[in-house]
Amino acid sequence: MTCNLTYSQTFPIVGEINSLFNCECLLCLFFCTVCLDGTLPGYHLHRGYGFGANSWLIQLEGGGWCNSVRSCIYRKTTRRGSSKYMEKVIPFTGILSNKAEENPDFFNWNRIKLRYCDGASFTGDSQAKHQASKLYYRGQRIWSAAMEHFMSLGMKSANQVLLSGCSAGGLASILHCDEFGALFPRSTKVKCLSDAGLFLDA
Repeated sequence: MTCNLTYSQTFPIVGEINSLFNCECLLCLFFCTVCLDGTLPGYHLHRGYGFGANSWLIQLEGGGWCNSVRSCIYRKTTRRGSSKYMEKVIPFTGILSNKAEENPDFFNWNRIKLRYCDGASFTGDSQAKHQASKLYYRGQRIWSAAMEHFMSLGMKSANQVLLSGCSAGGLASILHCDEFGALFPRSTKVKCLSDAGLFLDA
């Protein structure tokens, strides 16, 4: 199974990556949710069905950090810092697969891959851009806007949800786990799964 990547003002057609906001004007761009380079973030979605129709899995994409202006300037020329360079279609494999034999626990859940383009595990929240380099540090805003949007798609009524991620996405699943859980009533089963999300000093 593959999921498409497209851009729109509203956020989803199934399997396509859509933008959180319309940021065509400079004033809107100053305030809204954007990647490092100012492009709109996105995600891929495959809808659940059957007994998994009311269960949701969010996978936060990984891809390391940029830890200096120089490394972030380079990063904004890649898919890790700009949606301009993201693949239009990606395969859903592993924990995102829709094949019961490959993914018996989650194959028919609502499965979302949130793309990673802020360079800091969805944690930055700077009002202004870095003027000289034209960098935007808005990872926390991407996280918050995405969760609000996913709730509007039906996640608010989920009976069980799983927040997962690998590497920088795994770290993000740790950092945002409590915030994620707070979105739901006590009756919703909430779990967080971090794959290789602890970065130890060498």
